[in-house]
Amino acid sequence: MGDILIIDDERDIRELVSDILRDEGFTTRLAANSDECMAEINAEPPALMILDIWLKDSRMDGIDILTNVKRDNPDIPIVIISGHGNIEIAVAAIKQGAYDFIEKPFNIDQLMVVIRRAMETSRLRRENIELKRRDVTSAEMIGSSAAFKALKSNLDKVTKSNGRVMLTGPAGSGKEVAARYIHANSNRASGPFVSVNSASIEPERMEEVLFGRESSERGIEPGLLEQAHGGILFFDEVADMPAGTQSKILRVLVDQQFSRVGGSAQVRVDMRVISSTNRDLQEEIDGGNFREELFHRLNVVPISVPSLDERREDIPELSGHFIAEFNRVQGLPLREMGEEAQALLQTMIWPGNVRQLKNVIERVLILGDGAGAIEARELPMPTDQPEDDGRVVLSGALATLPLREARELFEREYLLTQINRFGGNISRTATFVGMERSALHRKLKSLGVVTSNKAGTRVAHVEAEGEV
Repeated sequence: MGDILIIDDERDIRELVSDILRDEGFTTRLAANSDECMAEINAEPPALMILDIWLKDSRMDGIDILTNVKRDNPDIPIVIISGHGNIEIAVAAIKQGAYDFIEKPFNIDQLMVVIRRAMETSRLRRENIELKRRDVTSAEMIGSSAAFKALKSNLDKVTKSNGRVMLTGPAGSGKEVAARYIHANSNRASGPFVSVNSASIEPERMEEVLFGRESSERGIEPGLLEQAHGGILFFDEVADMPAGTQSKILRVLVDQQFSRVGGSAQVRVDMRVISSTNRDLQEEIDGGNFREELFHRLNVVPISVPSLDERREDIPELSGHFIAEFNRVQGLPLREMGEEAQALLQTMIWPGNVRQLKNVIERVLILGDGAGAIEARELPMPTDQPEDDGRVVLSGALATLPLREARELFEREYLLTQINRFGGNISRTATFVGMERSALHRKLKSLGVVTSNKAGTRVAHVEAEGEV
C-alpha cells in the first residue's frame, strides 16, 4: 500500500492524524520540520505526504518543501493542510503541484476521502512505473553472430557509467532495444525509461512536451524530462529534433536545469541521455540541420547497431524468439520454423531489418496453417525486394536446395523462360544466352527440356521424367 509521511509542527495534530490513518490500515511516518521531512524522503520516498503550510522553527515552510519535493520526486501526491488557509495559499499550493488543499480544523471524513483518492493516484502511478520497468527488462538482446557479440560487448561496457551514448544504425535494426538493454543493466534500472520520438511530435509542441507546462488554470504539467528523473531519457531519431529545441536541449545538458513553458522556476533533473539516429549527423551538421555543439554533447560514446543483413546467422534465433513472444502476448500458435523456411529467411533482403522480420513472423502466425512447422510456402515471396545493389533475390524453392540441385533447377527454369521468350527459336536463344547452338541443344537434353509446336507457336516444356 505504501506509507504516508505527515509533516506538522504541532505534535498533537500529527499524532492525531497518524492514529486515524493507522486505524484505517495505513502506515505512517512523522516529521516536525523541513529537516526531518527531507531526511525521511531521502531515506525512502513515501506514497503520500500530508504537509502543513506553516512550520514553526523550520528552515523551509510548506511551499518550499512542496517545491523541492515536486522537483525531485514529482510522482508523490502532496495534500496541503493549514490553519491559516485562504484562497491565495490554496492557489499557490495547487500551482506548485499539490494534490489537494484542506483547511484546519478539518473534517475527518473529508480528510479520509482526500487521502484515499490521493493514495489511489499514488498506487496507479507506481503500477505504471512498474509496468514500464517490466517492459524494459523484457527487452532482450537476441543473437550469437560475431556482429551481435561485438554490439553486446560495447553495450556492456557503457551500462554502469553515466556517459551519454549515441546509437547509430538503419531503421528497424534495434536501436531502442539496445537503449533499453543499457537501462535494464545500469544502476538506473529502478528508474524510468522515457522515450522521445523526435519525428512524431509536432515541432510547435516539442518544448511543451519536453519541458512541461505551468499555468494558473491547470497547475504544473510535468514534461518528459521531469518524467525521466532518476532514469534514462532516450531521444529516438534525434536528427528530427527542431532547430529551436536543439538549442534548449543543449542548454539543459550544460546546466542540468530548465524552466517549464509558462513558468520561471528552475527545475533540476538527474537523468542519463541516450540518443539514436539512422542518418549521418555530420552531413546534417554540414547542411545546417543539426547543431554541432549538441552533437558533441550527445556523441560521447558512439555505438553502431548492425543491420540484419550483417547478422543473418541470428535470423533463426530471432525468429524463434518472436514466435515465443507472439504466443505469450497474443496467444498465436507456438510453432517451429522449418529448415526450408529458415533457409529462405536467411537469403531474403531485409530493408526493414529486425522490425521487418518480426512483422513477417507475426503475419505467418496469423495467416498460417496453425499447426506443425512453418514451411517455406507460408512465407511472403520476396518479389518486391530491392535488387538495385546487384544481388539476385532467390525464390523459396531455390534458396532451400543444395548447390547442385539449385543450379540444375535454375538452369532449367532460366532456359525455359528464354526459349519461350523467343518463341522456341533455338538460334536466337543461343545467341542471347551466349552459347553455341549445339551446346545449347546438349544442355536442354541433359535438363529434359524439349520444344514442340502448339497453336502455331513453338514452345518449350520439361519432359515428364525430368520434372521436379
